Amino acid sequence: ALMEGRAMWASVRAALAILIGGNLGEVTFSVLAAGITGTTPLNARQIMLVNLLTDLAPSLAIAIREPSSQTGERLLQEGPHRSLGTALTDEMLLRGLITALGAVLAWAAARLTGRGRRAGTVALAAVVGTQLAQTLTAGGLDRNVLIAGLGSAAVLVAIIQTPGVSQFFGCTPLGPVAWGITLGAMATALLLGHSLAPLLTALTRAKGEAGADAEPRADAESPAGQA
Repeated sequence: ALMEGRAMWASVRAALAILIGGNLGEVTFSVLAAGITGTTPLNARQIMLVNLLTDLAPSLAIAIREPSSQTGERLLQEGPHRSLGTALTDEMLLRGLITALGAVLAWAAARLTGRGRRAGTVALAAVVGTQLAQTLTAGGLDRNVLIAGLGSAAVLVAIIQTPGVSQFFGCTPLGPVAWGITLGAMATALLLGHSLAPLLTALTRAKGEAGADAEPRADAESPAGQA
């Protein structure tokens, strides 16, 4: 019962990180790109497509997954403070960082080697791809997560590579070089993000501890605390 309860909270935490962290990365990338070029690289239909492919089936599959024998011992060792709190903040920030980094790298490389529409399509593929890669990593070998993640990736490739559908979403079919840029940016973002994860965790925990230490002092200085 304890393991299943903690597994439920861990799944809720992962699903929230997918929803909020992914959107945080998308917004960060859009703001940076708009600040550089004056226009947003992703149009409204592409943003809708990103949310459809990354938030719907993958987050649902993560939320309903059952604890496996490999994760059971880890869940039993987790304290109650790991349910949400700083753990959720860490996962959201890490996911947002990786998503934004992958999109920026892919978009910048594509801008240097091709047209603006091609760069926007590469950025779209990188935004979706980095999020799906993180979801598959979080889900492990869970069948539902694999089906949702790989299925969403297949839908993305089909939409981009099908001429009429691609133009409807403001994309253009990509060649081997563009897909190589996308995969390279995704791999680089994942490696850099996970290498920076310990630093990110330390910063959030230090901020949380500083806030906790400041609360008693504020109460003591207030008239109610002095009384």
